[in-house]
Amino acid sequence: MISTKDIEIKGSGDLISKVIEPGNLECTIMDIELSIPPYDSSAYNIVLSCEGPDMGEGFEGFFIDKDNESLGRYKGQVGRIRLSQYAFSNGETKSGIKIDRDIAMLRALKSLCIELGCENWLEKQDNQHDTIESLFTQFKEDKPFAGTSLRMCIGGKEYTNRNGYINYDLYLPRISKQGKPYESASVNSNNSKLLVFDPKTHIIVQKESPKLDSFGDDTPGSDFDI
Repeated sequence: MISTKDIEIKGSGDLISKVIEPGNLECTIMDIELSIPPYDSSAYNIVLSCEGPDMGEGFEGFFIDKDNESLGRYKGQVGRIRLSQYAFSNGETKSGIKIDRDIAMLRALKSLCIELGCENWLEKQDNQHDTIESLFTQFKEDKPFAGTSLRMCIGGKEYTNRNGYINYDLYLPRISKQGKPYESASVNSNNSKLLVFDPKTHIIVQKESPKLDSFGDDTPGSDFDI
């Protein structure tokens, strides 16, 4: 006989990814770092370690520290998001305009600080650093962004992880006439200039016979490690 009593229903959190995926999402920056891409040792990616909104009961996020489980788990999805699709590097445009890596990184940092409401922190760093690396290290240590949320339009480049799943290298697209890749979460929604996520525009589909191009180990079942 079929019993209809004491039927156990699994929580919806079992079906929700622990990792941030492409889309429009409000995120809190937990950390920032510079990463050297494998194809250019003189270039930098600016990488934001982010946590999404509290997913509520039933969601089981990654451990905050997989070596110290007593710290508990993240309440939201987590992921590493590049501040731009392409790495910052010295170069030249097709029209002959020279690009200075450090100046481009300074502009990117200023734009980020404006939206995070910590522009005063950047102003106090004037003439305090000899290298761009030193400035970003200070930003990482001081964490003037702590506790501040941003609305983001998150793009992604598909790749196949070691378990055969499709994952994404996450990045923020360029500003355009259609809007900005991120903005302060305090901006009134009626005044929002945030890009609306469009999978046709903001997802780079992997080609056949893909090569692993992972931007971190965010495979299902692994602990997120900042």
